[in-house]
Amino acid sequence: MERIYSTQYYTFFQSDKERCFYIDLGQKVVRLSFCQLLALRQKVWSINIENHFDDDFNPHGLEILSLCNKEHLFVLNTLEVLDLKELLTGSLFLLDIAAQTPSLTA
Repeated sequence: MERIYSTQYYTFFQSDKERCFYIDLGQKVVRLSFCQLLALRQKVWSINIENHFDDDFNPHGLEILSLCNKEHLFVLNTLEVLDLKELLTGSLFLLDIAAQTPSLTA
């Protein structure tokens, strides 16, 4: 298993032998297939981070994220969501599959 990219809270790994990816989310290491990684990317990029600063939309600044067909469930605060966006952006860029990477502010 090879470490691809790390951020403040998370680490992204690739296993060529198992043909999958791993994300160390601090409390848990999650195994992802390529399709699950793309689904995670879509979920994370669809989070509107501006709502975290508006008490009407997200008064607690938390995001509930389910992974791998609801096999894993995480509650992330604003900083953790931003860090996860950075992890996925950096990791997919290094894997050269980041052709449609939006900016972190989107």
